[in-house]
Amino acid sequence: MSVSDLARSLAERAETVCRVYLSRGRRQGAWWCVGDVLNHPGRSLYVRLTGDRAGKWTDASTGEHGDLLDLIAINRGLDPASARDEARAFLSLPQVFPRHQPVASGSSDAAQRLFRQGQPLPSTLAEAYLRARGITGRLDLPALRFHPALWYRPHPDAPRQSWPALLAAVTDGAGRITGLQRTWLDRDRPAKAPIVTPRRALGHLLGNAVRFGPVADLLAAGEGIETMLAVCSALPTLPVVAALSANHLAAFDFPPGLVRLYVARDNDPAGRTAVERLIARGAAQGLEVRPLLPGGEDFNADLLRFGPDWLRGHLAGQLVPDDARRVFGHRGRG
Repeated sequence: MSVSDLARSLAERAETVCRVYLSRGRRQGAWWCVGDVLNHPGRSLYVRLTGDRAGKWTDASTGEHGDLLDLIAINRGLDPASARDEARAFLSLPQVFPRHQPVASGSSDAAQRLFRQGQPLPSTLAEAYLRARGITGRLDLPALRFHPALWYRPHPDAPRQSWPALLAAVTDGAGRITGLQRTWLDRDRPAKAPIVTPRRALGHLLGNAVRFGPVADLLAAGEGIETMLAVCSALPTLPVVAALSANHLAAFDFPPGLVRLYVARDNDPAGRTAVERLIARGAAQGLEVRPLLPGGEDFNADLLRFGPDWLRGHLAGQLVPDDARRVFGHRGRG
């Protein structure tokens, strides 16, 4: 059964999927409502149960979205291949539901087109925004671009607004753009735009990430763009990736040849959960996964509060000694 067939079959059983994987939620009309994709209580995440968009879900608090195959992967902390195995096992249940037409999967093509419309970051509002976040490292990075006037709607029926935006390309292991994160920016100062959801992602994110630097056998992975650019500012020779959320970090596809993965986690329950899931997945695949702990809420906050020299020493003390020598050359922890 193909990936699209799996997603369609899960959508046909949308309510049953929700009752199994999102058991703390409840049905409200044509929707299943719960706190988040990890099944915490609340009402931020909603899954469409009927109609042409059955199986599609959105988390209103984070902007994350996807189909039920994505949901199972994040909920169980699985890589895409293991998520497909989980879905196949689930679909072996003897249940019969009406069939719906397949739902169009994604917007990777839209992400690629939009990224091509951007321009290099230097001397733009996007560069000013990141510098205001304390980022001192290089920003002429292939994964980042600037769009001077990107459309924004707070909800589908609202009139369009135009704001400048930072574009970050999400890529798979082969370097193909599969998604995009858009961060809308204020026109007059180096900050996010004063809108309801200034950060949104589109396309296929599961297993993929925004990548800074070529990966060999060492890699640092974390959640946000600013967090991982802060790590780059302190450790410029260490390749890093930003998975864009704790849920997607937990499901990140390990690159081939990777020996050790450092996880630059945020200092919150979601960050701890992501590390635990990556450690378990790494152990099953013979990969060492080690957390990097911030001093405060995250590494960008540390950079802003203490500066790059402090952050460099703080991170160096958490690296395996051989890795520290490689990252710093002959400079040690200085």
